[in-house]
Amino acid sequence: MRMLFALAAIAISAPALAVQPVAIPGLYNTGVDDAGVATSGSASDLHWVRALGIAYTGGTNGQFPIGPWLSEDATSRWLTPGPDAGSDFDPNIDGIYTYITTFSLNGFNPNSASFSGRFAADNLVSAITLNGVTITGSGGGFNFWTDFSSAGGNFVAGVNTLSFTVENGAQLTGNPTGLRVEFLSSSATAVPEPAAWMLLVAGFGLVGVSARRRAKPVAA
Repeated sequence: MRMLFALAAIAISAPALAVQPVAIPGLYNTGVDDAGVATSGSASDLHWVRALGIAYTGGTNGQFPIGPWLSEDATSRWLTPGPDAGSDFDPNIDGIYTYITTFSLNGFNPNSASFSGRFAADNLVSAITLNGVTITGSGGGFNFWTDFSSAGGNFVAGVNTLSFTVENGAQLTGNPTGLRVEFLSSSATAVPEPAAWMLLVAGFGLVGVSARRRAKPVAA
């Protein structure tokens, strides 16, 4: 009998252990490698792109425009429309840039997903969208952080698309523009594997068998 209850307890608890929230995979700060460590030099970003173009990690810490902008560190770097933020002029006549990253929630319940983070931008972020839906956070500036977040219904199963639209304001000679994003937290709950559900059903079955045995009347 004790063994029966032990097996039932294991069967019932195993699926619960399998669906604990974990950090969302594939969410990367701007300007980092696959290990989440800031890159060096000038190159296209490994996880972010720019609509109709490349998102470059063009700034050099300690040099223009870093200084007026928040200083880069090992956690994230600035993205710019050109490979050299210090000399490339703003190439768009309207000064509007959209930076995009994608991540997958395959194997996760999208309604359980959430993230929060912060951004800085030159001049400002006019919109942040997740799968085309505007989420919390906009505005900001280039020498301080601004928060953003999303939870629940804005996420979808499979590939998700997160976009930041940056507006650079008045077009001036040598006017730089850029975006920097850091994720502070994220979580999602995995969908249990079929084997886990089978184990759960088996566990309830064992509990039912035990209950019926205990309820069986004793002969006089």
